[in-house]
Amino acid sequence: MAAIFPPWANVAARASLIAGVCALGGLAVGVMAWARTPNATRRYQPVSQPVPFDHRVHVAGEHIDCRYCHFSVERSSTAGIPPSTTCVPCHSTTWLTSATLAPVVKSVETNTPLRWNRVTALPGFVYFNHAVHVNNGVHCETCHGRVDRMAAVYQAEPLTMNWCVSCHRARAPRLTNCSTCHR
Repeated sequence: MAAIFPPWANVAARASLIAGVCALGGLAVGVMAWARTPNATRRYQPVSQPVPFDHRVHVAGEHIDCRYCHFSVERSSTAGIPPSTTCVPCHSTTWLTSATLAPVVKSVETNTPLRWNRVTALPGFVYFNHAVHVNNGVHCETCHGRVDRMAAVYQAEPLTMNWCVSCHRARAPRLTNCSTCHR
């Protein structure tokens, strides 16, 4: 699993870099540098899930479009997390009786949704609308990375203000009004 994360994801290397920046440039520069590191932005950090869902199998292997599971992405501010009933029809009895999918089967039987852990999180003061982005030609991998190549999904991009503003300026310079995202 460690092979899917780049060398930058090494916590000790990050800590050494931050210490060096602080020593050379002072505390203010160190804090600003730290705020842009993967450690602060959660970039590349694995997030455990109740079911080990391998996007490589589903997206690359089975060619299931993102929108099949994330059904509200074109009409809502959120992409949506699929209910467990979305998973069951595609799997054989062998898979449904496996320990791996036991939480999914229990979820369906008890009509209780699985509690997936958020992988990408923006600060509470930032508003992001998936539908606006998707309907204007921003592909999922622009922000989420090549999920079709991830065994376990991790945040592929920093999702910092600078990262978002750079994308907006490149795509549509007129859409850089602060109140669009900051509410």
